[in-house]
Amino acid sequence: MTTNHSTKPFEDAGSAITYGERLLAADARRNARNMRASCKLLALVLLVSCAMGAAAWAFLASLDLVSGAREQHRALFALLPPVLLATAWLYRTRGLQAGRGNNLVIDSALTGRLIHARMAFLTFFCSVATHLAGGSAGREGTAVQIGGTIASNVSHAFKLGERDHHDLMLSGISAAFGGVFGTPLAGAFFGMEMCYVGKLDYSSGLYCLIASFTGDAVSRMLGTRHALHVIGNIPSMSPQTILLVVLAAVAFGLTARLFSFSIRTIKRFYAHRFRNYLIAALVGSLVLLGSYAIFDGWRYGGLSEWMVSSAFEGACSPIDPIAKLAYTALTLGAGYQGGEVTPLFGIGASMGSVFGQAVGFDPSFPAALGMIAVFGSALNVPITTIMLGIYLVAGHRGVYPAQRIVTPKRRSLAGDERLTVDQAIQRHREQVDQGAPRDATGTVAETDSAAAATATATED
Repeated sequence: MTTNHSTKPFEDAGSAITYGERLLAADARRNARNMRASCKLLALVLLVSCAMGAAAWAFLASLDLVSGAREQHRALFALLPPVLLATAWLYRTRGLQAGRGNNLVIDSALTGRLIHARMAFLTFFCSVATHLAGGSAGREGTAVQIGGTIASNVSHAFKLGERDHHDLMLSGISAAFGGVFGTPLAGAFFGMEMCYVGKLDYSSGLYCLIASFTGDAVSRMLGTRHALHVIGNIPSMSPQTILLVVLAAVAFGLTARLFSFSIRTIKRFYAHRFRNYLIAALVGSLVLLGSYAIFDGWRYGGLSEWMVSSAFEGACSPIDPIAKLAYTALTLGAGYQGGEVTPLFGIGASMGSVFGQAVGFDPSFPAALGMIAVFGSALNVPITTIMLGIYLVAGHRGVYPAQRIVTPKRRSLAGDERLTVDQAIQRHREQVDQGAPRDATGTVAETDSAAAATATATED
């Protein structure tokens, strides 16, 4: 009996060790399964992102081609009726719910619903046709639908579970935004924010980040270039400045609300007024074409990217934001394909520019605020809005003039490397005095050369 008592502690210790080994083995097997699943999903994210980057380049190149043709041949506006009739017929008879657009992408991300592959082709070709004919639309909606379609079909092909499908869908959205706008960090947050109001889905953050940067890298590698804009002067912080910015922000928010309301109202009007969808499409296209002709609004067709450049230079008129909002609402409300973001940029920037000139600000400062504020208010993506402002507005500035610039914020600011913030600001002032190089649109083009570095404002 004595021997049994003396060996029991060793037996208990051996059992504990054996149990611990089993726990460690179970943890190791679980971690191995998680690693395999994560690597598989990461590989699929890269696949979707590369495909979306190529699609973004093809889409932007197509838009440049048709926009250039339309600007040279105004007669192409006569294609507005046949383009909308063809679009309406295709989506009604062959669309398979594709007419829901980005809402279908959101539903797929949240419910696992498969998006038919034809949605990507329909939105690509119909959006390009919209811009060829002069419809006032953007490009974000098309890109997100393409990215969502690619991700949904890849997920279905590889039989992903609910969680992995969700992450892959958000990654496709991020790749689309980053690839089309050249703003990968903003694209990452857009994927995390788009499907919700008041929530940031950070659990998908790593995949969205990788997807957005990959989509942007592939698009740029294939030849896509993006423009950025320059704030000429930022007013000093004062109660008056804060008050004016708050008042402008309220106006920007109301403008975004009016934008969304106008599109919904026009859509409901055509749907309730005309039982035959083709007649509704014909009437909608003729109303848009007639509005262009009566008010000589041809220049507001397409993306109207000139509006942002003019806004930063203070060359906008009060009619510009009103006209662009009206033409965009008539375009998207009638059923043409395209996005909302680029028109929102133009509306917000021109509105801010006019406001800035009225209160004595340098027009570029309120133009920058308006460009991102109207966008963020309309799409309910506040964090994306902040990131977008960092990307779309150039410059090195801060409250610490002695800070050393180790890694420039953009390739176009490569000449600022190893300078202090104060030295960089002085360098940009000298470029303003000498005349900074600009591209054909009036915006400062991104290049890898320090000679194309952009001008910024006086220090904050």
